Amino acid sequence: MHGWIILDKPLGLGSTQGVSAVKRALREGGYAKVKVGHGGTLDPLATGVLPIALGEATKLAGRMLDSDKVYDFTIRFGVETDTLDAEGKVIATSEVRPTLAQLEGVVPRFTGPIEQVPPAYSALKVDGERAYDLARAGEAVVLKSRAVTIYGLTLSSPVRGRCQAQPDGGGGSDGSSAAGSPPSPSASGGHLPLAGEDRLSDITLRAHVSKGTYIRSLARDIAQALGTVGHVTYLRRIKAGPFTLDQAISLDSLADAAKERRLEDICLPLRAGLDDIPALPLTPDQAGLLRQGRVLVGIAVHDGLHFALLGDTPIALVEAEAGSIRVVRGFNL
Repeated sequence: MHGWIILDKPLGLGSTQGVSAVKRALREGGYAKVKVGHGGTLDPLATGVLPIALGEATKLAGRMLDSDKVYDFTIRFGVETDTLDAEGKVIATSEVRPTLAQLEGVVPRFTGPIEQVPPAYSALKVDGERAYDLARAGEAVVLKSRAVTIYGLTLSSPVRGRCQAQPDGGGGSDGSSAAGSPPSPSASGGHLPLAGEDRLSDITLRAHVSKGTYIRSLARDIAQALGTVGHVTYLRRIKAGPFTLDQAISLDSLADAAKERRLEDICLPLRAGLDDIPALPLTPDQAGLLRQGRVLVGIAVHDGLHFALLGDTPIALVEAEAGSIRVVRGFNL
């Protein structure tokens, strides 16, 4: 079992729990023990694509961390929480609600290279301590801004929320569905098309972002740019690197596959994690040299990363430069 199982992570499950679920499935199915790891943390309050690497694919898990991601997320305007999501305590409120035209006017400011300050409740380290541990202990957490890239930021759907009620000061307690689902008709004033001057209580956006981007920070900053405050009530990852929701399975499907001893049917091949990289066919002699860690010279390929194969067998992730090929990650297959 060397490859990928793509989970559609449910609400409330942590990434490490997703890894544990796959390990449990392997045990219950009677499969040989292999190394298992996830390809990028997904908060418990988020749902969606969570790549789980098995065996030699774990050597590529770090590459998943560096890949771009796509998220759908809902901003609720008028209330900001300390965690910037529906779990936190209210720290600011505002009666200001933006119009759709105002929102569309600020979106270009959050597209392309931007600077953002990560949330205090994040896994980043401050003097060796996790920021969220310090924040939970009541300490002031000041994180430096970081450069990230927003490749695309668009309305996720034509359904948007009219503003009816004023904020009640309870992040998510005013009928919202926390982070689990988009705004319901009762929470957002009904599924009605908005006129240009209608005020938004919620809006759902789709963001295509670089590594290191915090959607909660993006939501906070968009709200502030609109002269109000806000927090995330819904967050769903729909793409991580080459993996999409179309390839993802539920925990129930994972458990069923384990019981029926057909996990290999839902395990994507190792090469699925490298679908965006060109293949480099090798001769047996070339494959042998790369397996020894040697550098190949005189290879006519474009510079950059390549997926080296001997027939259908993955040999290595390699870097080509000026006709030379060196191993970045070798596979013992």
